[in-house]
Amino acid sequence: MPCPPETRGAPLPIDARADLAACRESLRNGSRTFLAASMLLPRGVHEPASALYAFCRLADDSVDDSGDCGSGPQGAVSRLRERLLLAYAGTPQAHPADRALSVVVARHGIPYALFDALLEGFGWDVQGRRYDSLESLHDYAARVAGTVGAMMALLMGVRCPDGLARACDLGVAMQLSNIARDVGEDARMGRLYLPRDWMREAGLDPEQWLAEPCFNPAIASVVQRVLDAADQLYRRVDSGVARLPLACRPGINAARFLYAEIGHEVARRGMDSVSRRARVPASRKAWLLLRAISLLTPPVSTPGAPVLPANRFLVEAAAASRPLVGDRAGAVGRRSLSDRVVWTAELFARLDRSGPAGVPRSLG
Repeated sequence: MPCPPETRGAPLPIDARADLAACRESLRNGSRTFLAASMLLPRGVHEPASALYAFCRLADDSVDDSGDCGSGPQGAVSRLRERLLLAYAGTPQAHPADRALSVVVARHGIPYALFDALLEGFGWDVQGRRYDSLESLHDYAARVAGTVGAMMALLMGVRCPDGLARACDLGVAMQLSNIARDVGEDARMGRLYLPRDWMREAGLDPEQWLAEPCFNPAIASVVQRVLDAADQLYRRVDSGVARLPLACRPGINAARFLYAEIGHEVARRGMDSVSRRARVPASRKAWLLLRAISLLTPPVSTPGAPVLPANRFLVEAAAASRPLVGDRAGAVGRRSLSDRVVWTAELFARLDRSGPAGVPRSLG
């Protein structure tokens, strides 16, 4: 049987709305793909999602900018853990993202283990960890993106293992799309996320290639394998979308179509994500949004694929959590679908004029 969503979605306290507005504003300059997809979600979901994503973005930026601090990136991760513990204790730091996060995690039952795993993934970045196999890359992607998929599922009231597994699949798939797109950009910063075993099978020495990154048929074959792995996970997501409240499906479909298209754009460029960064044109984004809106996956009655091993601990933690409150998800403050479509179309028109923007590593 499809897992029924938990019921919730009452309006947040009045004093939390200013913090939520500040969170959304903080995402406008560097997280526009997320904003576009999230605005197709009911207000009762996209508002708390903005709070979660704003904290994730703040965490990502804190680690990236920590070179200016004496304690460096590892110290930044430790400070983030302290902020997270304060938010979960109900005594957040005096920052809109911290205060909003504290309200959202309590109301929606977001377990600490999910954020703890996210920060562990940031720590792996700080350590410069390399990934020998696809399975080890899955372990990384589960932490920096599968976590966010699980959080989003909880915001939409999904707590059954199969629905959570598909949400984590989507997060990992989106992260693999980002990795395939950012090969050259990452390499120029001394980062390598491609499976090293795959590079060796293609005749490449990972460290030598990282020292002098260049595009060639061998690296193209590795990028292709990463995109193939992402596509396998994207195909598993249908059964998860079918378990979502109907009003949530367009937004999640939009996210998966937009991120999958990143990989398709890399493929159109001959797998060359070393010398240039793929960008999905606004016209294609608009078409994908229309597809997301029109595709309402029918209910399913059988379980989907097994849980990805890297995601198992996330699924177990999320399934065991419970929200603080309970009333109908997304029922309050719901915008009509037509309003959401118009808003998103206008956003993409602005994006096309303003040029490309980065997508943070922590949410694929």
